[in-house]
Amino acid sequence: MDLYTKTTLECSKLITEHYSTSFTLGIKTLDKEFHLPIYAIYGFVRYADEIVDTFHGFDKKALLARFKADTYTAIEEGVSLNPVLHSFQLIVNKYKIDHELIEAFLHSMEMDLYFADYNQDGYEEYIYGSAEVVGLMCLRVFCEGNSEQYDTLKADAKRLGSAFQKVNFLRDIKSDFQERGRTYFPDVDFQNFTLADKKAIEDDIQADFDAALRGILALPKGAKGGVYLAYKYYLRLFDKIKNCPASKIQNERIRVPDIQKMALLASTYVKLRLNVL
Repeated sequence: MDLYTKTTLECSKLITEHYSTSFTLGIKTLDKEFHLPIYAIYGFVRYADEIVDTFHGFDKKALLARFKADTYTAIEEGVSLNPVLHSFQLIVNKYKIDHELIEAFLHSMEMDLYFADYNQDGYEEYIYGSAEVVGLMCLRVFCEGNSEQYDTLKADAKRLGSAFQKVNFLRDIKSDFQERGRTYFPDVDFQNFTLADKKAIEDDIQADFDAALRGILALPKGAKGGVYLAYKYYLRLFDKIKNCPASKIQNERIRVPDIQKMALLASTYVKLRLNVL
């Protein structure tokens, strides 16, 4: 069983490495004890998201419903033949991750099957389930059973997840709107997307980033570097988006070059070594 568990966790690691170089770098900057647990969380949320975003030509509703049922069965039984779900249930049960967080996440994935345009309430509900709760799952791991610490950092962790997701929405306008017909930002017409629309969204995102930094600096030492690196990466991406005209982000996916990612990694490492984070 130990060998099976090890290989399932390695599967989640492989998924993370193939799908996201930025999150892989962030995870590697965490203390080693956090690596496999966070890989397991990422593998779970990545594959659920893949069902609704890329499994075209298949019954997405049925696949997501099966994935959801299998998730809860794995958590209850403590085992799954699906390596992603087996590794995820290990972390859920070990760190006592709230089932409400899992339910909210899967609900947001379901929303992508039914909604194309979001009002303010739907927008906030979607961001909570798709991003904020993922940050809270990771926070449970970082706090290692310290409920008081978790409660103190919870609000700031949600703001960080919110900032990340909103930046993703801006970065992915071309694929979300043009290819999938989705408009996440309420009261925004991407047929007539103006500089004022973009600026209002950016001001909201900046407020999230500002609030999140306070929580990052208060994280346990073993988690601080990795989360700070992810924060700096998204802040760099956000800065690039802010410097682009509205028309450009509608037609081009803005990226941070790998060399800049490595520079961010190096600067974060130096700050950790000098104990200035």
